[in-house]
Amino acid sequence: MLKIINPANGQLIQELTEDTNQSVTTKMDLARQHLPSWMEAGIKKRVSIIEKFDSLLEENKDKLARDLSFEVGKPLQEALNEVAGARKRIKFFLSNSEQWLGEKQQHVDGNTTEVLGFDPLGVIANISAWNYPFLVGVNVFIPALIAGNAVLYKPSEFSSITGSNIATLLHKAGVPKDIFALIIGTGKIGEVLLQLPLDGYFFTGSYKTGKYIAEKVAHKLVPVGLELGGKDPLYVTDDVSDLKQVAGAVAEGCFYNNGQSCCAVERVYVHTKVYDQFLKHFVDEVKNLKLGDPLKKETNVGAVTRPVHLGFLEEQLADAKNKGAEILTGGKKVPGTGSFFEPTVLSKVSHSMRIMKEETFGPIIGVMKVDNDQQAVELMNDCDYGLTAAVYSSNQNRAKQILAKIDAGTSYINCCDRVSAYLPWAGRKNSGLGQTLSYLGILAFAKPRGWHIRG
Repeated sequence: MLKIINPANGQLIQELTEDTNQSVTTKMDLARQHLPSWMEAGIKKRVSIIEKFDSLLEENKDKLARDLSFEVGKPLQEALNEVAGARKRIKFFLSNSEQWLGEKQQHVDGNTTEVLGFDPLGVIANISAWNYPFLVGVNVFIPALIAGNAVLYKPSEFSSITGSNIATLLHKAGVPKDIFALIIGTGKIGEVLLQLPLDGYFFTGSYKTGKYIAEKVAHKLVPVGLELGGKDPLYVTDDVSDLKQVAGAVAEGCFYNNGQSCCAVERVYVHTKVYDQFLKHFVDEVKNLKLGDPLKKETNVGAVTRPVHLGFLEEQLADAKNKGAEILTGGKKVPGTGSFFEPTVLSKVSHSMRIMKEETFGPIIGVMKVDNDQQAVELMNDCDYGLTAAVYSSNQNRAKQILAKIDAGTSYINCCDRVSAYLPWAGRKNSGLGQTLSYLGILAFAKPRGWHIRG
């Protein structure tokens, strides 16, 4: 049995029956058996089913958010926000999938008409993440189902109740159980999926695991999509007009969802001319964050989802302190049964410290002084990740010129830590392979077919 523990109090929430090697194999066989009828149902039928699923999310949002808050420790309002955000992305796929997946005439060569079409990949694995199980989930399984694929969906063992809720509502909406098959278990069960002859693998999680998956399935020559980690930099220039407002926005970008986001701001660079003033406002903002029971309305920083991660945060912090960093606020885990870590701000940081180079995925942020834009660019690029980068400046051209030199898939000007279904989510370097969202994230779940038609 898989035990689901509430990270806010250490108490057992529920026990779920884990899959076995045999049950996973059986689910794959049934998915293949029923895939032709799902494909033949047509895209309009599949879209109508996902529309029902979207409505069910709205009808059940309070329970869904509460279950999510219980098992991952995020504040209840953030859980509600996540369900609402997932619905926005679903609406994008509902409105745009048919347009991009439909056949399109490309050229007429004499008496031959050349047409581009798309087929589903087949039976795919979706190995999902715990930090945003709704948001990262719908990036994959919604366009995959609309395109006509069958999905073996394995939620993280830390968000399996939410994964089960998703499966229940999809089945209630009309997706056959064998077309969206729920796989419950730890990494050992995920390993079983890698051994099966599937038609695609889509994973959200750490670089280490993503790299392992890519290497493990490379010989199959099937599509692999990897949404991996980030060490997302943000630069505050010296021409910002309202440093207090910017400090508030940056604090939210750093500490929303406890910093447990691949696109959370993980390192901040500030021009020396405004460094002291920005840092004062920033620390004040962080001190005003309310850490505590995720179900309380005033809480905006909940529990760290994985208790084992507290030790990792302490190690990063100790490394920074030993190399000269100064703790301006926070700096320790909270005593008690819950997995809480104080929102922490460090100054006097450098790239000799793990905190500025290694993904943190928690509520610790280093703020570093830079002398000019060129130094900021060099430091922002001094990382193995390339997911997002942000610049705050009153001069958009200046910000754009800076960001154009940063090797990251997403660039933010005067904003941060946001995702839009209309733009591709594509990491560079160790931040991933392939893309989700936008029309590219629709086509990621289909394979092209060229038609040459005469007569």
